[in-house]
Amino acid sequence: MGSKLGAAVAAVVLALPLLVGAGVAGIGSALFGGSGTSSLNCTPDGTTTGTVPGMTAEQMINAATIVAVGKQMGVPEPGWVVAIAAALQESKLRNLHYGDRDSLGLFQQRPSMGWGSPQQITTPTYAATKFFEHLTATPNWQTMSVNDAAQTVQGSGFPHAYAQHEDKARAVVAAVSGVRCQPTMAGTGDCNNIQAPNPAAMTAINYACGQRGLPYVWGGNGPLNGDAGFDCSGLTKAAYDAAGISLPRTAHTQYNAGPRVPDGSLLPGDLVFYGPPSKIRHVGLYLGNGKMLNAPTFGQPVQIDNYRYPGDDYAGATRPAEHHR
Repeated sequence: MGSKLGAAVAAVVLALPLLVGAGVAGIGSALFGGSGTSSLNCTPDGTTTGTVPGMTAEQMINAATIVAVGKQMGVPEPGWVVAIAAALQESKLRNLHYGDRDSLGLFQQRPSMGWGSPQQITTPTYAATKFFEHLTATPNWQTMSVNDAAQTVQGSGFPHAYAQHEDKARAVVAAVSGVRCQPTMAGTGDCNNIQAPNPAAMTAINYACGQRGLPYVWGGNGPLNGDAGFDCSGLTKAAYDAAGISLPRTAHTQYNAGPRVPDGSLLPGDLVFYGPPSKIRHVGLYLGNGKMLNAPTFGQPVQIDNYRYPGDDYAGATRPAEHHR
């Protein structure tokens, strides 16, 4: 990034914990299961200065955190500007442990108003997640001015105060948005210590782990549907049914339902497929650490296996939990 400050911003963003999923789900746990190895994997992408005149390292690091969270949540760039403008007004982009009444953190969110616990609100990734949740739930927010969009989230007693920060917010976003971030989570590959990037994936994995030992049954949909066990796609469909996500019934139709996962980007809860794309023959549920849960074939029960093996015909992966975000 061309400066010590820029390097500091990049280093902190590289180390950001992925607390986003918990915020989106509205549940208390910051990470879904275990101690976790989830992070935002961020790399430089284009020219970025990492500095803005008059801004401190602390402010720029907090700005980088906000933008990284917005990227991970799929919020478009105008939303980052709104969030930065709001934080400039509320805290001057500082993670304050004090404020008006019980207001705290970057956005001066209030525990008494349901924004979270004091510890959560003063965790920048959590605070940013909650801001973006409320922003993106606002109808037509992208057609609003920066000021009005920020005000819909914040409900400030000074409803026109955010406009004064718009230009600086754009400069800040330009300085830190040259960091490309993707969620990563290695996962454990172990049903006794499940990790997942979001509640839907966690529910699907937890369900499938509970079916270990049941027999392979061709066309089987599991005991809840009157069958002694599962076939491969019956298991994955039942797992995501438990998470409130409806999948097609066969491995081939599940593969075509998508959305596809780029090579090298697997997360726990992804579905992994085998066979030529014209005729997918098998599917498993990725656990992390190179492992999958699957109903392999006749005579073999639902079990954990390596998802890659010599001579396999691995076709790729999909991410059903993406539909639940």
